[in-house]
Amino acid sequence: MIGASREALAAGRENLESLTDNTSVDSAKLAEELAAVTVLLDREVSLRRVLTDPSRSGQDKAQLVSSLLSGQVSGESVDLVAGLVRSRWSGSRDLVDAAEELAAYAEIIAAEKAGSLDDVEDELFRFGRVVAGSHELRSALTEPKAGAVEKTALIKKLLGGRANPGTVRLVTSLVTNPRGRSLEQGLESYSKLAAARRGRVVALVTAAVPLSDRQKERLTTALGGLYGRQVHLNIDIDPAVVGGVRVQIGDEIIDGTVTSRLEGARQALEG
Repeated sequence: MIGASREALAAGRENLESLTDNTSVDSAKLAEELAAVTVLLDREVSLRRVLTDPSRSGQDKAQLVSSLLSGQVSGESVDLVAGLVRSRWSGSRDLVDAAEELAAYAEIIAAEKAGSLDDVEDELFRFGRVVAGSHELRSALTEPKAGAVEKTALIKKLLGGRANPGTVRLVTSLVTNPRGRSLEQGLESYSKLAAARRGRVVALVTAAVPLSDRQKERLTTALGGLYGRQVHLNIDIDPAVVGGVRVQIGDEIIDGTVTSRLEGARQALEG
């Protein structure tokens, strides 16, 4: 998002955080309701255009939201969506993206309150690795012709009873309503939201063999010092790297693998 939409999303996140600071608010229920609003806005093109029309007052748009959603979702969800439409948006689809992100963020806050956010982060990462390693599974989860009921049943079979309920809900929402994103992009966006909630960054570490607890601690400390923030490690094992580790944080890559050094030497010889 750019410009006005980015500012509107930031304001929406602040409103969500303030709301969920109240221990009486059910963050998981809020996530479910915001996900339903996302589906509505994604489907009803004319509605989202009205709700992002700069020629209409914010109060008029908020009243429209209240008339449409009151009695369908909780008052907290109505207030959050009303707050979103009072803001200015660079494009109508940005409003849908914001509602979707707030739904995922509410789920992450719910996991944090339950003391299970670490589990959710790890499960999302491991699920992404499993999907990446199985073309058949990925096809089943992303096939456009497959219905939401079938995909939901498959996710329940894969994760039900094995993963945190928040993980199951996030993956189900992503698979049944991808909105043009790849499965990998969606899982990565959830990981970034969870990291942002903790005020830390995520490092994807690729190594030939599992790292010991001491190695993980040393790497976390070193990366934390380098980036000036707490770092969460997602570790992927790939024997093809031969030795050493490859670290990716955002678009930046630190490659210390034997394979990389051999490739560098080969290119130097050929040059």
